[in-house]
Amino acid sequence: MNRGNIYIYTGDGRGKSPAAWGRAMQAAAEGRSVVIIQFLKGKGIADSAFVRRMEPEIRLFHFEKSDENYMELSEDKKKEECVNIRNGLGYAKKVLSVAECDLLILDEVLGLVEKEIITVDDLKELLESRRETDVIMTGSSMSDEICVLADEVSKIETVKFKVWN
Repeated sequence: MNRGNIYIYTGDGRGKSPAAWGRAMQAAAEGRSVVIIQFLKGKGIADSAFVRRMEPEIRLFHFEKSDENYMELSEDKKKEECVNIRNGLGYAKKVLSVAECDLLILDEVLGLVEKEIITVDDLKELLESRRETDVIMTGSSMSDEICVLADEVSKIETVKFKVWN
């Protein structure tokens, strides 16, 4: 059985998540199914009418309940969100173990390791459950231990930044 490839988009630049979304659009255009699970982004854009129109080819999930950024939460709220995040990781493992999609995007999953919400071993265990499913992981930083898990790593850096009006 062939194993899916693992891709990482990392770096301090803007555009990691949009790059992953671009790959999702490409995959959907090729007739492949995509599941995106976002972490550490509050509710993000899950309720967007645009995102709902992409279903069933691209399905987006959030397990966090707070609208606020994780780092701005009280310690009690962080504990609650950690339970929700672990539920999201459990769902990701199910998606991989039953090959529910062709491409799984774990948006900002590397931030979970950085913030010590999960360990590198947790991430390894999750990735081991994949079959033919390709996986894209995003996040601002990664360790060498995570880097060796990937088939391809793209480092994104911002050279110039101008806010759009």
